[in-house]
Amino acid sequence: MSERTTGVTVSYAQSIDGRIATTTGDSRWISGPESLDFAHSLRGSHEAIMIGIGTVIADDPLLTCRLPECQSPHRFVLDSNLQIPSGANITRTADRVATTVVCAPDTFERCIEHVRRLESMGLRVETADRGPDGLDPCAVFDLLARDGIASLFVEGGSRLITSLIREHFVDRLIVVLSPMIIGNGYNAIGELDVQSLADAIRAEPVSLTSYGRDIAWELRLPAGREDAGDFRDDGSGNALEFARTKQQYE
Repeated sequence: MSERTTGVTVSYAQSIDGRIATTTGDSRWISGPESLDFAHSLRGSHEAIMIGIGTVIADDPLLTCRLPECQSPHRFVLDSNLQIPSGANITRTADRVATTVVCAPDTFERCIEHVRRLESMGLRVETADRGPDGLDPCAVFDLLARDGIASLFVEGGSRLITSLIREHFVDRLIVVLSPMIIGNGYNAIGELDVQSLADAIRAEPVSLTSYGRDIAWELRLPAGREDAGDFRDDGSGNALEFARTKQQYE
């Protein structure tokens, strides 16, 4: 892969005991309405948004920005085995919002009828080589570079977030903390092979902002791109806006 040109922001909401869902997968909604509005503003301030197929199947999201005068980002779904249902919200709205599904080359050839059906609904189907855990992140980011995507917002799921953090592809992490306790459940980040605290990834805190009862913690990760954009306080004390390099979203 050539030098990465896409700035990456990862965001998720979790309980104060670190869960993004219960043991049954229930996650709607961990965060409050103010935090959900913030999430939509983050969608609108990035050129593209990405999730894994597991999130599509579990949550059936739209991944659009539903704030006034907000432009929805280009939607990317990583789906190595092309499992995306024809009736999913993302699929049904692909004629109105730019949408790309990325699968493995062998899947593309094996499932050509499904590919054509998705394309007829407005989706673009691209391929990326397989990696040790799904699609190879380097191949995926080469695709983003060819598309000229400068800013990417990643909402999940855990497998995708873990893969990007492991490969040091994440510039900024925004964790929304909700004042609830779940107990056993699902984590946002999986195995990173950290055997001692000396090996832990240590993030640099940037800001802490309240949204209703929730708190959004913005952090910069090591090896992140310094020019990937900045978050700034808009003066209200309870909102952050994303400013991409050379362009601010007001």
